[in-house]
Amino acid sequence: MAKKGGRTAVWILMGLLILGLGGFGATSFTGTVRNVGSVGDQEITVQEYGRTLQSELRAMEAQTGEAISLEQAQAMGIDRRVLSRLLTNAAFDLEADRVGLSIGDETLVRLVRDIPAFRGVDGQFSRDGYEFAIERSGLTVGEFEDGIRKETARALLQGAVFSGRALPDAYLDTVLNYFAERRRVTWARVESSQLDGESFEPSEEDLRALYDELIEDFTLPERKRITYAWLTPEMILDQVEIDEDLLRQEYEARSDQYNRPERRLVERLIYADQGRAAEAADRLENGEADFETLVEERGLTLSDIDMGDVSRADLGAAGDPVFAAESGEIVGPVETDLGPAFFRVNGILSAEETTFEEALPDLRQELAFDRARRRVANEAEPAEDMLAGGATLEELAAETDMRLGSVDWAEGQSEGIAAYEGFDAAAARLDETAYPEVMRLTDGGIFAMRLDEVLPPEPAPFENVRERVRNIWETRQTMQRLRTQAGEHIDRLRESADFDSLGLEVQTEEALTRQGSVMGAPEAFVETVFQMEEGQIAMVDGFGAVLIVRLDEVLPPNPEDPDTAAMRNNLSQQLHSSVTQDVNRLFTQDIRSRAGVELDQEAINAVHANFR
Repeated sequence: MAKKGGRTAVWILMGLLILGLGGFGATSFTGTVRNVGSVGDQEITVQEYGRTLQSELRAMEAQTGEAISLEQAQAMGIDRRVLSRLLTNAAFDLEADRVGLSIGDETLVRLVRDIPAFRGVDGQFSRDGYEFAIERSGLTVGEFEDGIRKETARALLQGAVFSGRALPDAYLDTVLNYFAERRRVTWARVESSQLDGESFEPSEEDLRALYDELIEDFTLPERKRITYAWLTPEMILDQVEIDEDLLRQEYEARSDQYNRPERRLVERLIYADQGRAAEAADRLENGEADFETLVEERGLTLSDIDMGDVSRADLGAAGDPVFAAESGEIVGPVETDLGPAFFRVNGILSAEETTFEEALPDLRQELAFDRARRRVANEAEPAEDMLAGGATLEELAAETDMRLGSVDWAEGQSEGIAAYEGFDAAAARLDETAYPEVMRLTDGGIFAMRLDEVLPPEPAPFENVRERVRNIWETRQTMQRLRTQAGEHIDRLRESADFDSLGLEVQTEEALTRQGSVMGAPEAFVETVFQMEEGQIAMVDGFGAVLIVRLDEVLPPNPEDPDTAAMRNNLSQQLHSSVTQDVNRLFTQDIRSRAGVELDQEAINAVHANFR
């Protein structure tokens, strides 16, 4: 145990030393404030708290790659975690002193000599290097060695507290049974297509009563009534004319896109010399090896030799023989710039030709949109000048191509201008004091907006949501009829009938687990099954259907299933860790309650001020 505790102490103190070298030392504070708190007579110095807090901040910065301010650290609770850990250490130090637990000088010397940072260029312990490193850390040699003694004693004490805390097999088996126990169930679906009789039409009174019952669901959130003027490239496309000569120039510039020659999907296997290539050709011809075998013998994979789709010109001298081959054929060896090679043709892609007339609609649309986008961009500056001169949005729309509109905006809206990325953020920031300014949309459009009023939450007018109300009413009625019919089926099953006699499609789950799922069934299906007794029959609402389920048998975990063994191992580790944490917490709380804890907030604030 001492050996294990010693290793732990070395690496923990090594981390403390390295971070201490960053410059947070005793000279950071002046005055009479010395401690931030204590547990009994074990004091936590301002230097110890400062070094540990700095260590935590640097560790977090190393993870995120960004500098973290003290304010950010406090928002994340880092300062409180550091203080809690130091109080816990102080509690263990107090208990170790009480029971007389410590290490001798010989053990201390060995631990110090084992720290790599204190070794010279010859790999041996350097006294000068040791003292220099300790001085750089802001500690004295005595303080550092006292820290090693405390950390090692603390590790020994923790080992004694946690050792022998093996979990009883009965406890572990109980938890395993909960997660790995299985169920064999039979179930069937009752759907609307199986309903007998005609459905009913809702009356006006029915719909209004449902509307009143669910009035909260039909209540509109707080909204901002916004007036805006906007202009997008699409709005002025019909005003943009594109010269046919420009269209033909663009077509010619994209000739590779519109006119593609015949191509082949090809793999190429290259050999160093003609002799080896000839030997490979003989083996292919007499059937001693196939193409995949040759590739594998070269230490390659098919992806390594895949050329993708290539034209005749891409293949150089090999172009003619490769393009004369059929799909699946192997050509070669053919001499290439890289040496003799075999080519396997995996596919033939016919030539593609798009005439100017066929490409014209897409070309015209694209060029017109580009020109419209530039025109819109040119409108931004004059619009900004008009707004700066005191023009209203209405005047802006009247004197430019921009169009006036309004929207009752709430977060999450996705229609009209609110569908553009970034509009939500701009609308959320908008208030009565905001002055209209020109902003950009993702498609190159521009807009400016004004908040007219804030509308409080209110129910949507019944006529506006009438269709929603009717759909909800019909769904409720359908589900009620399905439950009634499912109930009749269940009554028959309880009497003497079996599932097959119900005329339903029957399905069986042979070994359903608590973490499992059933295709076509809701999440509540599994939860319901694991609340049932053997032989019990229940119904579960599904997606537009009602499911009838019978629990046939409760099965124990399968000991031969590798997943069960893995689950038991994982549960053992998790539960052992949980128990260890609980013991640690309770043991520390007991020490604190017996010894008493004191904190000096002014001292803590002084440390924090040093970080700003």
